[in-house]
Amino acid sequence: MMLASVAPAGAQDTSIALRPRPAATAGAVAEGPTLDGDVLSDPAWAGAAPIEAFFQEQPQEGAPASERTEVRVIYTKDTLYIGAVMYDRDPSSIVVSDSRRDAPLDNVDSFRVVFDTYRDRQNGFVFGTNPAGVEFDGQVTFEGQGGGGMVGGGMQGTGSGSGFNVNWDGAWQVRTKTTEIGWTAEFAIPFRTLRFPAGTDQTWGVNFQRNIRRHNERSYWAPIPRQFNLFRVSLAGSIGGIRTPPARNFKLMPFVLGNAITSGVRPVDGETSGEVGGDLKFNLTPSLTLDGTINTDFAQVEVDDQQVNLDRFNLFFPEKRPFFLENAGFFSVGNPGEVDLFFSRRIGLGSSGEAVPIIAGGRVSGKAGRFNVGLLNMQTNDVGNRVPSNNFAVARISRDLPNRSSIGGIFVNRMATGNLAAADDQNQTFGLDGRLGVKQNTVVSGFLARTRTPDTIGPDVNFVAYNLRSRTNLRKLDVDVGYQQVGKDFNPEVGFLTRDGYRKGDVRVMTRFRPKRIFQELRPHVSVRSFWGFDGFQESGYAHIDNHWQFKDSTEVHTGVNLIQEGVRVPFEIYPGIFVPAGDYKNAEIQPVLMTNQAHPVSFNLQTNFGGFFSGHRRSINPTLRFRGGQSLTAEIAYSRNDVFLPQGAFVTNLVRTRLSYSFTPRIFAQSLIQYNDRADVWAVNLRVGWLQAANTGLFIVYNDTRGLYDFEPRRPERTDRSLIIKFSRMFDVLQ
Repeated sequence: MMLASVAPAGAQDTSIALRPRPAATAGAVAEGPTLDGDVLSDPAWAGAAPIEAFFQEQPQEGAPASERTEVRVIYTKDTLYIGAVMYDRDPSSIVVSDSRRDAPLDNVDSFRVVFDTYRDRQNGFVFGTNPAGVEFDGQVTFEGQGGGGMVGGGMQGTGSGSGFNVNWDGAWQVRTKTTEIGWTAEFAIPFRTLRFPAGTDQTWGVNFQRNIRRHNERSYWAPIPRQFNLFRVSLAGSIGGIRTPPARNFKLMPFVLGNAITSGVRPVDGETSGEVGGDLKFNLTPSLTLDGTINTDFAQVEVDDQQVNLDRFNLFFPEKRPFFLENAGFFSVGNPGEVDLFFSRRIGLGSSGEAVPIIAGGRVSGKAGRFNVGLLNMQTNDVGNRVPSNNFAVARISRDLPNRSSIGGIFVNRMATGNLAAADDQNQTFGLDGRLGVKQNTVVSGFLARTRTPDTIGPDVNFVAYNLRSRTNLRKLDVDVGYQQVGKDFNPEVGFLTRDGYRKGDVRVMTRFRPKRIFQELRPHVSVRSFWGFDGFQESGYAHIDNHWQFKDSTEVHTGVNLIQEGVRVPFEIYPGIFVPAGDYKNAEIQPVLMTNQAHPVSFNLQTNFGGFFSGHRRSINPTLRFRGGQSLTAEIAYSRNDVFLPQGAFVTNLVRTRLSYSFTPRIFAQSLIQYNDRADVWAVNLRVGWLQAANTGLFIVYNDTRGLYDFEPRRPERTDRSLIIKFSRMFDVLQ
């Protein structure tokens, strides 16, 4: 049996965040339901009292949801079940889209749940679906806020260091059904997929979210103010009565792979090869997991999106490889995308994205008593006579404190090994980090780090980096202030830096208004950041003044103005044969943006930049067209064009990216990614067919073809780089 209760909202003027949190009790059953999406007809749910009373966050903050939702939670000795009934008075208007795994749920009708299994009010597991039965899951760290800091426009992403890792894939199932009353969903989540404290009787933090897309509506069981979302687990409700089984989780995931490759200057003969390897997962305790890998392979991972670099700083490419993505947020220390003390792409990938063989590795991660613990060790092989083998080791420990606070440290080590290793070829990074929650709406965070590279000498300050920032997020006001310093010899070789040797200050102020007519929300804001060298020279300055105009139908218009200053110390080549001279450049540009309703079958985005650019000017257009054909077909074509006019010369860059995805079922898909990048002088094709089993194992067929355009160097030898890979992996649950 399950009991559900909702605490009273209190007085009408009580803040949503201050309302008492709702509570429920899950019930034990001897036998689970038949997983077919039919909640109301299955006798397994008969004794479960429904959790009801959802409240809107949008469009009418704090009002009851426009449609009724019922959620039931039961469990057997090894599996947690969630039955959700989304009543809808007009089922024909339900918005259904992509059914491929981890397809976005924001612009369709959807249902999501977050579990804060440790009740630390900072971290959690998210599971979700839509009427097409998509399996959507991810890990939340630090309530989705990531490492802090502003990169670019200051927007948070969904990568490993962003605070929400959508690339985590657990072993679980969901089935859905659409009827005349609306749509229903049944989740089956094995306890071994989750992590939780020792002990049998558990009370977890929990919240449920329902989206009704045609109303542009988001509603929650535990009410959430407009400035937060489902990841705000400190505002979640609770569910008790959960009796968890003993920790018994031992999974083996072997793979076999065949590869046909043709690579080299034409004419070149093809080669075939085969490989075997695998991963394992073993629960040392209910809270601590050992992951191992041997002859690690990531053939099924989608290739990187091409980028165009019109500046003199490093580009950031996110991690996509599954082994490194689990608990990746815990290993993230720094300012993601700008200063990362540990960046897993440094392991097994060369400087230009080429694969470096990984012999084996292991990771221990989870909780040990009051501490969060993470240990990682990976060994790579040498590459010909050019790249020596390396051992990578990472140790991470932290402790959660009350009110969203924490303190921790990290150690990262790289050491060359084998016959190709030079003497003392190693590098270490040492770091401390912490967060301090101040009441409900403010977090002060920071890190302090030092690197060590043999034979590099200089003042200690040159090897140090630190960041201190404060963010206050109120219902109508969001203020973010920070300061960061990176020494000129700070060198985290297993991390990531966009640049070094600077001091940086930044501030962002955003307000939110919800008018009663025409607009859903207005978000006027301003952000300023400035990079200064230690000699007082301003290397970059950026001021962004904007307002986001979101209409009732979700169409959105941005009216931005950017004031930009660039201090170039030494000339750099921005385009083959065209150099930007040293100097101080001050410019202004406008940045209009249009986004149509993303829930429509056809949607369109357009971002443009017009204005000064170094000693000349630039026109940049970035349109994206998306098409959705029911729950199976999605297509996207994105184009980026830069017309640059400088006294030293004019040039044009073109980048075209087309994506096509067809889902035969939520677990069988075909995808293509075709890219054309004339600045990189390349076009590339990535075709993938997948038949998924549990935890992202299964059958994968991958075809890659990369060819040069030969526009800049027409006389260079033509190459062929083409491969066909067939990979099959299977998960064996040894203890089941």
